[in-house]
Amino acid sequence: MSTAEATLATTMPGEHVRIAVNSHTEPFWQAAKERRLVAPQCAECGTFRLPPTPFCPKCQSKAVNWVQLSGEATVYSFAVIHGLPGMPDLTVVPVVVDLPDAPGARLVSNVVGIAPAEVTIGMRLRVDFSPIADGWMLPVFRAADGADG
Repeated sequence: MSTAEATLATTMPGEHVRIAVNSHTEPFWQAAKERRLVAPQCAECGTFRLPPTPFCPKCQSKAVNWVQLSGEATVYSFAVIHGLPGMPDLTVVPVVVDLPDAPGARLVSNVVGIAPAEVTIGMRLRVDFSPIADGWMLPVFRAADGADG
């Protein structure tokens, strides 16, 4: 087994991750601080949308409900990155996840705590949270118990 295969996927060190918060995204980030995953759902037509937007892309309503999600997800797409500028030993696996309890919504995040070679399309994941700059928490995903792709 090569060194790259033995390395577990992680995220950038938290002090290097900064987020932009505005009135449309703050409920998402406040929930993450509480280790909860939420998604905005149009109060008019029920469409989920991530990332959060000022209005519904389907019906243009500005009315929104923030729905608590289970934290379950599946891998829709992913990449493996070995090394970032100034961090040559870092291995990250950016992932696009489907959220089964927010149909149509996808979230871009990272898979952590797993060998990159083990990540597969359709793999079941579970949300976790990683501390980042300014006291915020970043939703990340780990393999769900018993996940085998």
